[in-house]
Amino acid sequence: MTATPPLLSVQDLHITFPGRHGAPPARAVDGVDLDIRPGEIVALVGESGCGKTTLARSLMGLVPPTTGRVTFAGAPLDYSSRALKAYRKRVQLVLQDPSGSLNPRHTVYDAVAEGLRIHGYDGDERAAVAEALSRAGLRPPERFFLRYPHELSGGQRQRVVIAGALVLQPELVVADEPVASLDASVRGEILALLLRLRDELGLSALVVTHDLGLAWNIADRVAVMYLGRIVETGEVEQVLTAPRHPYTQALLSVLPEAPGAPVVLTGEPPDPSRIPSGCRFHVRCQILADGEAARAGVADACRNQDLNILTGTGETQVACHWARARTETTAAAGSGPGVGAGGGVTAEPQ
Repeated sequence: MTATPPLLSVQDLHITFPGRHGAPPARAVDGVDLDIRPGEIVALVGESGCGKTTLARSLMGLVPPTTGRVTFAGAPLDYSSRALKAYRKRVQLVLQDPSGSLNPRHTVYDAVAEGLRIHGYDGDERAAVAEALSRAGLRPPERFFLRYPHELSGGQRQRVVIAGALVLQPELVVADEPVASLDASVRGEILALLLRLRDELGLSALVVTHDLGLAWNIADRVAVMYLGRIVETGEVEQVLTAPRHPYTQALLSVLPEAPGAPVVLTGEPPDPSRIPSGCRFHVRCQILADGEAARAGVADACRNQDLNILTGTGETQVACHWARARTETTAAAGSGPGVGAGGGVTAEPQ
């Protein structure tokens, strides 16, 4: 997979928003590299406020980057109206709340056909809408044509939203919390649908979520985001079975099937206009708080020494001084350079 050229690539992306009343600008996305390859599902994971939705909106051209660039199919994203219209035919957005995504005055048919009409589709509109609904699992599709959103269940509404994305035959779908508002029984159906669409159509997807359990079930690769930056990334099984960053370990510890006691992080994520020096997680880090980082000799580095941006490739990487120290200890013991608990490559500090 890593040898395949990326379909979408994000390079050193920064997005800042002006501060209010003279406050410093908020660094919502503060240096992100991320690649998504054809047929690959990448989960972008993090708690609320970490910048993952801002990143997703930037990939759609809705939020131009302050610095850095987004590349699609080898070409930099052009932010002119005409270019964005052509781009959004190939990259579609699926939002969290289907009730808010669908116009209550439009029938299912009109909701799905809207994209075709915007892009001037000159084929058989009825057949295209029927095929999209059928692929999304609403069969027979004609039965849903004249129904309104309020007549559908939550799962059916989300399938209509997915059909509205599929009708344009996109190459990539950006799904922002696609099952967060659904019952547990329906969530599995929608996730299975996304996996089937990947297998049948070769569809790529970026799935934005706060739920590591969802990432485990659907993703090929996971990127864990904290305070505007990706702090751990790699193949989903490797990252989630042997997490190396303390933040990833804390997120995993609260899953129902996780062994041991949950890790309770102290305080709230820092203000993105006042990002701490050193490791941006250090003010909440359980490894630093319990003295383990000091025993590894990296406590000062955690507080004061910045870490490089992780690359967007498929390699397993972590931005953590403590994880790096463990890697070096393991390497010195004879495991070979660059491999540590979890089997990945750490980011060197600047």
